[in-house]
Amino acid sequence: MIKPQKQWSIVMFIIISLGALAMIYPLAWMVASSFKPEFLIFKDKSLLIREFTVEHYIRGWLGVGGNTFLHSLFNTFKVVVPVVVGTLFSCSMVGFAMARLQFRFKSLVYALIFLTMMLPMHSTLIPRYIMFRNFGWTNTYLPLTVPSFFAIQGFFCYLFIQFMRGIPAELDKAATIDGCGPITIYVRIIAPLSVPAFLTAALFSFIWTYDDFFSQLVYISKPTAFTVSLALRQYIEAFELSAFGVLFAMSTLSLIPIFLLFVSFQKYLVEGIATTGMKG
Repeated sequence: MIKPQKQWSIVMFIIISLGALAMIYPLAWMVASSFKPEFLIFKDKSLLIREFTVEHYIRGWLGVGGNTFLHSLFNTFKVVVPVVVGTLFSCSMVGFAMARLQFRFKSLVYALIFLTMMLPMHSTLIPRYIMFRNFGWTNTYLPLTVPSFFAIQGFFCYLFIQFMRGIPAELDKAATIDGCGPITIYVRIIAPLSVPAFLTAALFSFIWTYDDFFSQLVYISKPTAFTVSLALRQYIEAFELSAFGVLFAMSTLSLIPIFLLFVSFQKYLVEGIATTGMKG
């Protein structure tokens, strides 16, 4: 006889599994459709590939107007890498200061970090665009990368604050007795112990920047500077109704870097998120 608690666990497992299958079906259908001829994509909605073709991948890889998909992917990493580096550097420094140091107006700074998390991005879009246009930064990657070096992501600041609060304070005291200053404590003690938080922030920052469409659309209009997100839209405009196969094929390729990154660092991601709320 199965215990009621065990029965409930089985029922919940089945429900969650069905929900997961329902959510993954559109992704699986997109991948399968990328290998089907154009006329079968919407005619045959099953996951079976009755007529196999790689034409969409060839057309998509060649790109539009001489700009190949590889070129767009390279442009994307021109944005993603500086953003990830800037985010880790600036937000970890803010997290260290808020979690380990004592200074005036600390509570006010903490409140401002939360306020930036609640502020919609669209409310500052026009002032930021005017400012960057006056700087002459439009049609460059500077508006997308430079702000990340100034800890503009309150979520990552909060992640580092909470994680670093969980590190024993006795380590700081012992290092201070040995003559270490705040910078040395951060570099040699806190940062090495915060690797899960760094990897979690790097992964989320990579995914959010890699998938970003709106900000890149606002600041970039030169086709030669298009990232993957903008290039995918370009396929629809160039090929019109015959672009769905190409769009699905290039969307499938664009998911590979994120998938590999997530699989590689899944362990640290779970650890970083799980330990973020240990201390308030």
